[in-house]
Amino acid sequence: MARTDAEILGRDDVNDLDAILAITNTDVDEVVHTVKDNADALFTWDYERSRPALVKLYEKAKTSQWNGATDLPWDTDVDVERVARQIGVSRSEDFGAMGIDFTGTSLEKWGEKEWLAHSIESNIWTQSQFMHGEQGALLCTAKIVETVPWIDAKYYAATQVMDEARHVEVFARYLDEKLGKTYPINAHLKALLDDIINDSRWDMTYLGMQIMVEGLALAAFGMAHQLTPEPLFKQLLRYVMSDEARHVAFGVLSLKEYYEGLSDKEMLDRQEFAFEAAVRMRDRFLQQEVWEHLGVPVKEAIAIFKQDDPELKNQDPFQQLLFSKIVPNCKKLGLLDANDGWLRTRFDTLGVTQFEDWVDTGEEYELLDEVAKDRETA
Repeated sequence: MARTDAEILGRDDVNDLDAILAITNTDVDEVVHTVKDNADALFTWDYERSRPALVKLYEKAKTSQWNGATDLPWDTDVDVERVARQIGVSRSEDFGAMGIDFTGTSLEKWGEKEWLAHSIESNIWTQSQFMHGEQGALLCTAKIVETVPWIDAKYYAATQVMDEARHVEVFARYLDEKLGKTYPINAHLKALLDDIINDSRWDMTYLGMQIMVEGLALAAFGMAHQLTPEPLFKQLLRYVMSDEARHVAFGVLSLKEYYEGLSDKEMLDRQEFAFEAAVRMRDRFLQQEVWEHLGVPVKEAIAIFKQDDPELKNQDPFQQLLFSKIVPNCKKLGLLDANDGWLRTRFDTLGVTQFEDWVDTGEEYELLDEVAKDRETA
């Protein structure tokens, strides 16, 4: 029997704003965070290359490595304020044209200076969460090398460990050298990463990281790449996305085979995990840490921008689009419609099911290999 949403999420209503905001990062000054890893490390003595799709992915990974120190134009001058003006809204009048009313709120007297500060902080917060998520991927992929029982998967996962180290490196360097500041990890993202590491089942590491976290990251990187006018960050994102597409494909190709042999009960466990992960990733996009830093009551700020729906029952279309990689991949794995469409119903609640027929990443990863395209051009 399926657990109730309250049992899965720890709250009765998936859109309970008070419950969402009650989850906070209680130790923002910690340097080392310990999570119990309950998995067994598996040796395999079967070295036969028996999974052609993973062999192909592994060969692609070997030829698409890049150097974060030398392949990006780090000498590019980054004007933080100019970038913030180009990607953010800097006037209350512009929000008014969108139908957002600040009358009687803490934002009523905000001018260009305050909105510029918000745009700068929002950009730094977003890139900080990118970096923290990449470290989560680094640890999870190292765990996959240990726990997955197939030699082809161990080979590929080892290349992803190198990819993720490079991603943490370049985001950390960009934040340090170009933006000059870093936000701590968001509490919802932290809780999700803890759960993924803590679970003993190797396929749950795949599902939580490769399908859910990396799938959302791939979509988020694509949007950021389209929006940013800054050439260094644009190039950084192009190369990171090249890797991320392979990472998500790795999850799809591996789990499709494994999930075909699972029982309904086992599939339900995975559906519940995917739903919980999706909600946690949605909740972190409220950027409560940014509003707190700017001295604005968080619940008030969120209500202002959700005036037509203060209980978050309808997601922002921009945020919905972040699930455009997750939903088709869940469908390909059979998670969307198993157990009478249990996960489909939950994704309907989140307003993201419309992406189910978009191309899955197991098919499109070769099209996103920007590293190979640049080398061919050169």
